[in-house]
Amino acid sequence: MTAVESRPAGGDTAHTRGVVGELDQSPAHRPLGARIKGYVALTKPRIIELLLITTIPVMFLAEQGVPDLWLVLATCLGGYLSAGGANALNMYIDRDIDALMHRTEQRPLVTGVLTPREALVFGVTLAVVSTLWFGWTVNWLSAALSLGALLFYVVVYTMILKRRTAQNIVWGGIAGCMPVLIGWSSVKNEVSWAAVVLFLVIFFWTPPHYWPLSMKVKDDYARVGVPMLPVVAGNRAVARQIVVYSWVMVAVSLALWPLGYVGWFYPLVALAAGGWWLWEAHALQARAKAGVTGAKLKEMRLFHWSITYVSLLFVAVAVDPFLR
Repeated sequence: MTAVESRPAGGDTAHTRGVVGELDQSPAHRPLGARIKGYVALTKPRIIELLLITTIPVMFLAEQGVPDLWLVLATCLGGYLSAGGANALNMYIDRDIDALMHRTEQRPLVTGVLTPREALVFGVTLAVVSTLWFGWTVNWLSAALSLGALLFYVVVYTMILKRRTAQNIVWGGIAGCMPVLIGWSSVKNEVSWAAVVLFLVIFFWTPPHYWPLSMKVKDDYARVGVPMLPVVAGNRAVARQIVVYSWVMVAVSLALWPLGYVGWFYPLVALAAGGWWLWEAHALQARAKAGVTGAKLKEMRLFHWSITYVSLLFVAVAVDPFLR
């Protein structure tokens, strides 16, 4: 019987720690292929894809053309290692609540494919290697920013904010903004206002990106006592916050144009993609105000669109220098 199958109805976290601990004691029958997949899963590859989407285009903007391809590869590898280390340490810390949540019950520390010790060593190793890699192959400013992002995600978000405040995603999302600064600093060895603007775009994008998903799985978070905003506030209040953050995000995204960092192409994409985002955000708010619940709330429409939005916006960032 797995840890999830033996999950107590009341969601007892202490019991879950005990079950995970029992899994740690019997690692013998773990195929090598499954363990390798487990280590890959620790890095959360799908999340890292989004981080790279916000890193590479900024390098094109900083270079005002095609950056050195070796530098792009070195930055991407360093970013993957750093974010992967942060994600592995996140799973190590959250292994107790992961066993109680349906969306995380197949993570490798819950199923017993890997032990907590293995995850801890793996995460710390990636943190050290990624920092040295950035310093030796890119520059030490990028290394410092990368390490800062990792520590912020692991310590500030995972250990301090996540289980204590409904503003966890708002401030914890700063870690996810750092790849923008890293992309710029890898080319220029400095941080400019363009990078700061795009940093703020991701900062204001993160809550309305994640809150719709949190609305969908709020019972999971409630079960483990994590005070995500949809758990402590009703759908109307959450939808209202989503609309506010969405308007600020779109407004900030347009600031690159008057500051002179982009030509005509980027603001057109930002306006079109931002307009569609606002349409979806207000539609979600209207459904929430009407008291719609369940599948008819369609909160995941905005979640999925948010990924498309940020992809389109940053592709425009990369393309714009060639059309000026």
